Amino acid sequence: MEPEPTRCGFVAVIGAPNAGKSTLVNRLVGTKVSIVSRKVQTTRSIIRGIAMAGRAQIVFVDTPGIFAPRRRLDRAMVDTAWSGARDADLVVAMVDASRGLVPEVTDLLGRLAEVPQPKLLLFNKIDLVRPPALLELAAEANRLADFGETFMVSAATGDGLDAFLAHLAGAVPEGPWLYPEDEVSDVPLRQLAAEITREKLFERLHQELPYQATVETEQWTDQKDGSARVEQTI
Repeated sequence: MEPEPTRCGFVAVIGAPNAGKSTLVNRLVGTKVSIVSRKVQTTRSIIRGIAMAGRAQIVFVDTPGIFAPRRRLDRAMVDTAWSGARDADLVVAMVDASRGLVPEVTDLLGRLAEVPQPKLLLFNKIDLVRPPALLELAAEANRLADFGETFMVSAATGDGLDAFLAHLAGAVPEGPWLYPEDEVSDVPLRQLAAEITREKLFERLHQELPYQATVETEQWTDQKDGSARVEQTI
């Protein structure tokens, strides 16, 4: 009996800011690969997180939140998000169910109808919404774009994620794995360290937060006790 073929594919997760995309990717991968904040514009570039599900390797593409851009940085982030969707094998449109189909979400779903890749609709934060309201949201959203399936999950609690991951495992194309089985991200450690520092800036600073702040890891030195000395410029 021949073994089940391996599968591997890129799954882009797109949505409005604070829909829970990074929390979802971290949860499915099993570790932090993308920083999380309540503030918008936390994710600026494409972050890839790698999850294994049986014989399938699923490469999640965590994209910046899509919103109406006003500045050059905003436009660059939104363009990055759409390029991630166009380059993926499968696109997941993530909607914060607690906010409903606000204008920025309906605009996103309408534009998503132009993307040729297979699409899934994912409602997050379902623990904050009554079931009848969820069904109404799903029906309305499916009228805006052609979604193959609709899933209801809570990235924070993990509800519904096993079924979602199992579906993705069967939906990505057959092919060899692109990364070692134990690899969880293609983000270099220096970049991840810079992202974690930026996450802490978002946590600690509020009105005074400069959204264009960047962090550069200047030096990384492994210590004998297994720790690392990291020098960064903010």
